[in-house]
Amino acid sequence: MDPLSLLVPRARPSLPLPLRAAAPATSSARAAAPAPRRWRQRARLPSPVSAVAAEAPSAPSPSGGEEKEKEKEEGQFDWLDQWYPLAPVCDLDPGAPHGKTVLGLRVVAWYDRAVDEWRVFDDACPHRLAPLSEGRIDDKGRLQCVYHGWCFDGRGSCQFIPQAPALGPPVHKNSKACVASYPSVVQNNILWFYPRADEEHQDILQRKRPPFIPEIDDPSFVTVYGVRDLPYGYDVLVENLMDPAHVPYAHKGLMGKLRKKEDPGRVEFDVEGGGPVKMKIAEADIAGFLSEQDNSGYFRYVAPCTFYGSPLPKEEKGQKKKKKKPPQFMLVFMCVPVSPGKSRVIWAFPRNVGVWLDKVIPRWYYHIGQNAILDSDIYLLHIEERNFAAAGIENWQKAVYVPTSSDNMVIAFRNWFRKHCKSQVGWAAPTVGQLPETPTKDKLMERYWSHVAQCRSCSAALKGMKALEVALQIASVAVVGFLAVAKGTLVTSVVQRAAVVSLAVLCFAASRWLASFIEKNFYFQDYVHAYK
Repeated sequence: MDPLSLLVPRARPSLPLPLRAAAPATSSARAAAPAPRRWRQRARLPSPVSAVAAEAPSAPSPSGGEEKEKEKEEGQFDWLDQWYPLAPVCDLDPGAPHGKTVLGLRVVAWYDRAVDEWRVFDDACPHRLAPLSEGRIDDKGRLQCVYHGWCFDGRGSCQFIPQAPALGPPVHKNSKACVASYPSVVQNNILWFYPRADEEHQDILQRKRPPFIPEIDDPSFVTVYGVRDLPYGYDVLVENLMDPAHVPYAHKGLMGKLRKKEDPGRVEFDVEGGGPVKMKIAEADIAGFLSEQDNSGYFRYVAPCTFYGSPLPKEEKGQKKKKKKPPQFMLVFMCVPVSPGKSRVIWAFPRNVGVWLDKVIPRWYYHIGQNAILDSDIYLLHIEERNFAAAGIENWQKAVYVPTSSDNMVIAFRNWFRKHCKSQVGWAAPTVGQLPETPTKDKLMERYWSHVAQCRSCSAALKGMKALEVALQIASVAVVGFLAVAKGTLVTSVVQRAAVVSLAVLCFAASRWLASFIEKNFYFQDYVHAYK
């Protein structure tokens, strides 16, 4: 069995899923207000060299001139002419805006009640460039910037400037007051956006759609979604997902024992159960490639984000089709380039077996195991990316050694990345020479190191409150112990016992309230404008 099959609930399907890279959905494109001039004039910016270079092809490569000519004919991959996933809709609150960074571009997604659609804007108010993702949805369903109260409708047009006199010139109608609005669509219950806000691209859905996975929309399937930001780059993320050989080792103890396969001539086995993984690469072009895996399923890479397939055996040709749909499950990963050294993975695992499990098992319980799997190789990949960077793009093929078939998908991806992208992500915004990236809120707004540790008064108060918290916890336990010892002697009446129990509960509740108070006032407390 392919190790990747262990990422989802164990099932025993007998037939594979059909190969589908894309199919039309039902949503249509929307017209958007003209983008502000600064966004209309945005040109594709040069991007930095990726942390990892592409590997030389496993087969003998043509001469330098022939290779350059071939690459010229195949064309370069246009990173801005693609759809990018933002998040599963189930993780987006319609009552608040959501900020995301994709391809180096900061955007905000929000729900437009006027038309019941999700919108994706540039995450900067045209007034003073404050982040709209920190804003709120006002009582009229508009996106409001909480810095000065400017309001925008679903097309990105400014509808209200509080500081402008009601009888004065209508300055809110000026094109400079508009926010860049990107084409967006919900497909497979995931919000996608297209990173060009020019008016000429607002009908992009009529020409090009995101990759479509029909099983996700099949009512006989259930799908578990998830999302996580990762501290390593896009190319390392894609490469890792295409590498089934690492599963029994990097994720040991998390995904069960693997069945050892017969391997003629082998006399030594390891306890993890790793073995040869045969892969055949087909249909490789600028759009991606297909990997057929030794009668154990398939995986398809649809550039630049979507990697999906099934580790199950394929249906034999000529086999009679059954009236009843066979058990099936899929692995769907969407790999999002966030910024150099950072990426985001969105996963969806549709299946038509064990459907009843989703009625009793909450989604967060699945995420415990899925996040543990991601945790188990985060440090490996973070360091690996830096080792690749140290080797240099021109020396990558000398720094690594990939002699087995199990690396074929990794090699195919590196070849695609080199031939069509020159081993670089085509960032939509400058990524060199900028200020350091904004950290997470708990680091950006932390209070302990920025103030408490340097203030004797606050440090003393914190020390005293922590001591009081421990004392309250000890008191609650001591009161319960006293009740047990004094049963039938000092504490005789029901009223007395109830009073003692109430005291224990009160001490424990006070300790928990104090712990919350300490965290909010001496360490970190978020401030969410959307709910103020």
